[in-house]
Amino acid sequence: MKGEAWMSAFSRVMFALALLLFFLAGIEKLANLNGRTIAFVGYAPGRLLEFSGIMLLFVITVTLRRIRSELGARRG
Repeated sequence: MKGEAWMSAFSRVMFALALLLFFLAGIEKLANLNGRTIAFVGYAPGRLLEFSGIMLLFVITVTLRRIRSELGARRG
């Protein structure tokens, strides 16, 4: 049970980071269109979206795994 709580917390943190990277990519793209950049971002907006997608894929996988385990516990 303790492992599930840690995985749930880690999943929520990953989701928050993915949303942060998603919005940061949008802001960076808008800045690039104006000929500027955000100084602390070392990646292109497309790369930030890739990182965000990878994190969201992990969150989806963990969520589906939890759903499967709960449905399995109900059946048997």
